[in-house]
Amino acid sequence: MKFENTEVWGFEHSLRGMRNPLNSWRRSDSGTNYDCMNGCREDCPHLNMDCDEEYCDEFRIGQNDMKLAQTLIKAGNEHRKFMRQIFVSVDITAPLYWWKEFDTYKVGTVANSTSTMHKLATTPITLDCFEIDDYDRNLSLADNPKDDDGLDNISTFEEDIIYVLENIRQKYLETKDKRYWKELVRWLPESWLQKRTITMNYENIRNMYFQRRNHKLTEWSKSFIKWAESLPYAEDLMMYDGKSETP
Repeated sequence: MKFENTEVWGFEHSLRGMRNPLNSWRRSDSGTNYDCMNGCREDCPHLNMDCDEEYCDEFRIGQNDMKLAQTLIKAGNEHRKFMRQIFVSVDITAPLYWWKEFDTYKVGTVANSTSTMHKLATTPITLDCFEIDDYDRNLSLADNPKDDDGLDNISTFEEDIIYVLENIRQKYLETKDKRYWKELVRWLPESWLQKRTITMNYENIRNMYFQRRNHKLTEWSKSFIKWAESLPYAEDLMMYDGKSETP
């Protein structure tokens, strides 16, 4: 499972909107372009460093805004609407069995995926096409008598699957008979890797984090959780449980 090309944006407008209900914009202490020529703020990443930059262009959430944000997070999802305005785009390559569960999160998520309709038959089917990060080969050993197609007496489950699928793919390429293509789709295992470009928001990811962090699938409990924890202000916003506040 892979996470690539992660982009996060929307902090500035989401925090500005967060203060709209009480017209408290003057109390906002977040932003970019800290004037390093006249001295850095305490939360400037260049503080106590030899800074050659005239301005810092990294957006930083100030203490006042963080305190309000965490108060709203603690109050419930109807109050933390600003979280839905912090957006994340990422390319995720994951097995079909993981995507089946991800697809339960429909509200606030958009996806563009690679196509089995157009591209499934264009490249050879190998072990690299499947999710094998924590695969234990010994668990799939099976006794298969050797037949006319040349399968070994003792073969592994994945070898049989790859052999059959690649044979069907070759038949389709030779004949262009769509019946072979349909059989290829029909017998495609759920471990097949599919790449999707996903756009979602911090509220989506927060829900996934708390609902899936102890999931039996390591794609959730390890891979996704590790990626989510790497996002900006993840601990302070998405993982905030209401029990502690940023000083």
